[in-house]
Amino acid sequence: MTAPPLSLGTRVVTRTALHTPGGLVLEPAGSLGVVVQAPTDPQHAYRVRFPDGNEHSLLRRQLSLYREHQDLLAPGETDWWPQVQLRVVVGSRAFGLDTDTSDIDRRGFYLPTAEQHWSLWGVPEQLENDETQEVYWELQKFLTLALKANPNVLEVLSSPLVEHATPLAQELLDMNSAFLSTLVYQTYNGYVLSQFKRLEADLRNHGEIRWKHAMHLLRLLLSGIAVLEKGEVLVHVGEHRETLLAVKRGELAWDELNRWRLALHRQFDDAVAHSRLPDRPDYGRVNAYLLRARKAQLEITP
Repeated sequence: MTAPPLSLGTRVVTRTALHTPGGLVLEPAGSLGVVVQAPTDPQHAYRVRFPDGNEHSLLRRQLSLYREHQDLLAPGETDWWPQVQLRVVVGSRAFGLDTDTSDIDRRGFYLPTAEQHWSLWGVPEQLENDETQEVYWELQKFLTLALKANPNVLEVLSSPLVEHATPLAQELLDMNSAFLSTLVYQTYNGYVLSQFKRLEADLRNHGEIRWKHAMHLLRLLLSGIAVLEKGEVLVHVGEHRETLLAVKRGELAWDELNRWRLALHRQFDDAVAHSRLPDRPDYGRVNAYLLRARKAQLEITP
């Protein structure tokens, strides 16, 4: 049976995760979005906008109606929010790129009880609150994304603005080096390359780009280089703040911006060639942590 078409403004949930060709998770399965463009026939994709402001194209079979998704979770309402273990501020305020109008974006992870995890209805992969700009991944999803060098999750583990951390969460923060490997080069570099191709297309076709997006792509390159060179995720942009804000305001000519970007790619290439980081993260250490966390939830009643 063919799923009914979706109209503009419909709230939807992704059935599967969206990835870049390099494997970077753009939006995890279970992400909430809004349809902003509908195709003329079911063979073409919908355009969906997500809470982070990014838009992606998805086919109808990749989307569920939000209300149907909620009906499948469990009978009645489950209040997952008290089970948030880690809450940090990310985004422009953590990067040192905030202005008077900047939002406060919070991210982290939550840990359901064993009973909830094993139940017929399972648990959501992430909790979202659009009004407060908050997203919390279920612990296993959080760890999996971090092991894949997802920059959003690695920055959660290194944010200087920690608002709430249980002892279990603090243990994870203290072992964040277990997630760092040269996979950072593939995920960060690949994502920036693909996104700059889109920016170049926007410039050719429309004579304009999203300067804020360009700023964050440059910041991502700087962050990735620091990981490979120093073995840590440097969230705050430090000395690059004013230049990056100039990019955001559209004050740097495209040619100048692109020269900086290419220079950073060359620096990234050199950094991965000389990095002391392992080729892969420490899966064993992270798995042992997950098992301890799961066992700790065995006797807790939801």
